[in-house]
Amino acid sequence: MVVQRIFRAVVMGPPGSGKGTVSSRITKTFGLQHLSSGDLLRANIESKTELGLLMRSCIDNGQLVPDDVISRLILSDLRRMETSWLLDGFPRTVSQAEALDGAYSVDTIINLDVPFQTIKERLTSRWTHLPSGRVYNTDFNPPKVTGLDDVTGEPLVQRDDDTPETVTRRLKAYQTQTEPVLEYYRSKGILVIFSGTETNKIWPHVQAFLSRKLS
Repeated sequence: MVVQRIFRAVVMGPPGSGKGTVSSRITKTFGLQHLSSGDLLRANIESKTELGLLMRSCIDNGQLVPDDVISRLILSDLRRMETSWLLDGFPRTVSQAEALDGAYSVDTIINLDVPFQTIKERLTSRWTHLPSGRVYNTDFNPPKVTGLDDVTGEPLVQRDDDTPETVTRRLKAYQTQTEPVLEYYRSKGILVIFSGTETNKIWPHVQAFLSRKLS
């Protein structure tokens, strides 16, 4: 199904909630262009653009990247996408949401509500082959040999981000930062919440909602 009119959506959810999987299914099913703020930030830092250098300096000094810098980066990329799009990972603060509102009319906010306990189990079961980026999950996508990459046989590692302590800290930080943003969109009447513990069970509800919205 290809969208006939301009349609703009944001997908939200804590790290490990399945945002990446749901986003790729939305873009494939409905033909929206996908913009991931995380990918864009990393690309700018690697390319050493002016904003990338500014962000790198903030990160190296243990500071948060200012809202206006993030907003400028995202909005300049969206301006090149004069079509229907799906935004993932932005906005993360009310200030960023207001900046987005000032530039575009957003049709819907899709929030993936996955219990933190489920996410903890999901993320702490994740092991990575660093040279290739291949990711395994000991619960539903285990390597053929425990602790070793299927292709090279090299050892897998658990990223610092995926240790139980770090996951707990990240989830708490997300909740504190994002609750006001959800409230902001709830008050505008465009927030839709999809709850569940499995992406494959949440997805049909998201798909049905967007099919109705776009018919």
